[in-house]
Amino acid sequence: MGQATDQVERAIVALTDEPGLELTARSSLYRTAPMGHVDQPDFINAVVRASCGIGCCVLLETLQKIEKRFGRTRDGERFGPRSLDLDLLMYADQIVSSPRLELPHPRMHERLFVLEPLAEIEGDITVPGRGRLSALRQACLNQRVQRLGDGVPKGFKR
Repeated sequence: MGQATDQVERAIVALTDEPGLELTARSSLYRTAPMGHVDQPDFINAVVRASCGIGCCVLLETLQKIEKRFGRTRDGERFGPRSLDLDLLMYADQIVSSPRLELPHPRMHERLFVLEPLAEIEGDITVPGRGRLSALRQACLNQRVQRLGDGVPKGFKR
């Protein structure tokens, strides 16, 4: 778990170094069971909020560039092991449906490993096209998600 935790923390630092991005909040870290291909170690997850002066497609490219820098390849098994997975969950209240990008993230409402850390920093927001975060979380309570202490460093809001 230590290596995965370090990887997530380093990726968050990499986000802060990107021009046009200012991280305004981040969640604690969460240990979560894998979905889909379950014969793999638990994952470490977190959610960040950023203020950005770039469009959502450029932001997606930025996230993929960081993943690649951290050793991520896209030729592996879907939902299989990977070095890093950065997802663009929402971009303000925009709804986007294109071959490259779908916002809000098309499966975020089914994943407690997304909804728990999102609720930690955003409260009970409305996810465009999906409803209140509290109701979405209730529908996923059968999934295993464990908050790892208080991982919010100084300078970040929850």
